[in-house]
Amino acid sequence: MTMQLLEPGTPGVPPFPSDRSPWNLAPSHALEHALALIRRKETAVQAWALLADPGTLPAPEERSGPLAGIPFGVKDVIDVAGLPTRCGSTASDDRPALFHAASVDMLVNAGAIPLGKTVTAEYAFRHPGPTRNPWNPAHTPGGSSSGSAAAVAAGMVPFALSTQTGGSIIRPAAYCGVPGFKPSYGALSREGMQLTSESLDTLGWHAADMDWVERCADILLPAAPAAPARPLEQCRIAIIDMSPEAVLEPEGRMAMDQAVDALRRAGADCVAHDASRELEMLARAHAAIMKYEFARNLAPVARTRPDGLTPSLLQNVEEGWNVPSPLYREMCALQHEMRTHWKALSGGADYILTPPAAGPAPTGHAFTGAPAFNKCWTVLGWPCLHIPVRTGAGGLPTGVQLIGPWNEDFSLISLGKQLEALLAQTQP
Repeated sequence: MTMQLLEPGTPGVPPFPSDRSPWNLAPSHALEHALALIRRKETAVQAWALLADPGTLPAPEERSGPLAGIPFGVKDVIDVAGLPTRCGSTASDDRPALFHAASVDMLVNAGAIPLGKTVTAEYAFRHPGPTRNPWNPAHTPGGSSSGSAAAVAAGMVPFALSTQTGGSIIRPAAYCGVPGFKPSYGALSREGMQLTSESLDTLGWHAADMDWVERCADILLPAAPAAPARPLEQCRIAIIDMSPEAVLEPEGRMAMDQAVDALRRAGADCVAHDASRELEMLARAHAAIMKYEFARNLAPVARTRPDGLTPSLLQNVEEGWNVPSPLYREMCALQHEMRTHWKALSGGADYILTPPAAGPAPTGHAFTGAPAFNKCWTVLGWPCLHIPVRTGAGGLPTGVQLIGPWNEDFSLISLGKQLEALLAQTQP
């Protein structure tokens, strides 16, 4: 099934395209294809904060490398040379960046072409931008990486760079029905990226399918050795379907059940595991660490340009200054300790399967959804991967989140490719 913009999906069908041919075109055609789709769909989706002047883009046929001529998007908290980084705010410096961020530079060196900046919530926090969900414009695309997820879901680009501090990659991926990958904390350079929380911020990407997730990983995570695919018959997967702050909705439960059924039929050992105690501790750690660091990273702009910031952001900065330093240090120590306790949190499994969100994208645009099913894993720094599973009765996608041990990024991607293939077999 190929998703059509602003048209409801088919209930029960995995929301990923079966035809990937548009991005196997010649480099010049790939760029033309992207620009044509943006012209046709951007008014409805509003995924882009700023597009580069097509006349300034390099000639695709002159690009070389494994991503030669492939267009991509960049969340507007990441620098692209020649374009301003506005962070979804009028308070930001509007001067163009002099250099690409390290991640953008790696992709450009591989031949890819940055088309522009995708919409972000204000300073990658809560206040949403104008982006609409490509499946249904009455629903949120999620946040804060709303534009990146929506641009990929609408078929405008095969991948887009994103960031996650709580659930800003995985949740928009779930709401927009595309794969989303948050690498292990520290695996990818954040040079040239606006930081809001140095202990949590992780750069990742949304992609059209798992092949594109892997192609990006091959460029952006060169130090990580490619892992051979582990047979599912040898995999033990912990099913953790709870959150200390949210209840899984029926549509989310159906996606989990469908994924577990596919994995079990392929031979994987899927076992329910109760990690409620650990998740409660991690949720408290996330709240303290994020507020403390957010306040200090945003203090310069909050003090000099308060009129350009929303009341909710200013309130969060104020709350962050009130987090006691001893509590912050205690929560950081807990974070570092629990990061190495994979066996305890997973029950000795090889991977974890958990919801990416409570359910499908909520109605409206003021609220981008809660990171209740994401932030505990972000605190741990473990790699997280969203896989689309099905389309619900309301025409909105739902999926599952796979989690692997720290620095086992390629192994997790391998598992994700296997699950994507299994789910594709269930299509009518």
